[in-house]
Amino acid sequence: MPKTPDVPPRPYRYYEFVMVAFVVVLVCSNLIGPAKIAQLDLPLVGLVTFGAGVLFFPISYVFGDILTEVYGYARSRRVIWAGFAGLAFASFMAYVVVALPPAPFWKNQAAYEVAFGQAWRIAAASMFAYMCGEFVNSFVLAKMKILTRGRWLWTRTIGSTVVGEGVDSMLFYPLAFYGTGIIPDDKLPLVMLAQFVTKVGVEVLFTPVTYAIVGWLKRAENVDWYDRDTNFTPFSVKL
Repeated sequence: MPKTPDVPPRPYRYYEFVMVAFVVVLVCSNLIGPAKIAQLDLPLVGLVTFGAGVLFFPISYVFGDILTEVYGYARSRRVIWAGFAGLAFASFMAYVVVALPPAPFWKNQAAYEVAFGQAWRIAAASMFAYMCGEFVNSFVLAKMKILTRGRWLWTRTIGSTVVGEGVDSMLFYPLAFYGTGIIPDDKLPLVMLAQFVTKVGVEVLFTPVTYAIVGWLKRAENVDWYDRDTNFTPFSVKL
């Protein structure tokens, strides 16, 4: 059975690249996706309406799974905090830029506000739900890896996503929309369920990709981390 690498931690060649990819996907999910509601006519299913941001969030969970599986919970925790900082900065700067008085000859302020002018409540709910969901996802995967002795990767990537995305969806939609009238309160459970099923479905579809990336990184980095003695507090960035 592979053993947890000894401390002090050694440098890795690709860890920073995975971190950057995770943060970029996360910021895109909050800046590009939320403003558009898409609708597709799918065979056997019919019309499906969804927020375009649903295309991004499952990918961030895939990266979260890869980080925890290969590098361990502590390094995944650092990336989650980096993502939170990037998301908070992007949300704040979007608010500042939207609030700047437009030039008299610039006629696109209304469209710009639609695309980037998220309400503070939605932005705060998104960041809080993201933090909780990602930490739960990483924790569950790390514990399942020990429980399964490193076998059946698909069980922990999908299982951790089910729990993490469930926490994310259950927190985000009520905190962001309950009582606002944007989404009728009686429709919130249906929206939450649809988004949850879609996100988990994307995770399942990405399973072969996850297997390929995890296998390649483990060989390239010569590491396969097991969190047997890890401090699982989310309130730290120590390795």
